[in-house]
Amino acid sequence: MVRVRLWRGGKKKQPIYRIVVADSRAARNGKYIEAIGQYNPGEHPVVIGVQEDRLFLWLKRGAQPSDTVRSLLQRKGLWLRWG
Repeated sequence: MVRVRLWRGGKKKQPIYRIVVADSRAARNGKYIEAIGQYNPGEHPVVIGVQEDRLFLWLKRGAQPSDTVRSLLQRKGLWLRWG
């Protein structure tokens, strides 16, 4: 199954996450199909950037977002536009 989830990067205690499309069997920081956005919780206000056209394309193809990614999409208002 294909999932939209977070890929952790950055330094120790200073994470920066990529929003990626990956096979659900791959490791958290393993291989991914495509990077479609970024989430930086260290900035104030929090930075959430997503390529909306690519996100909607993958959701249309059947990719399932993780719970965390779904909450980020809800915070940004994209989940309502998808539904």
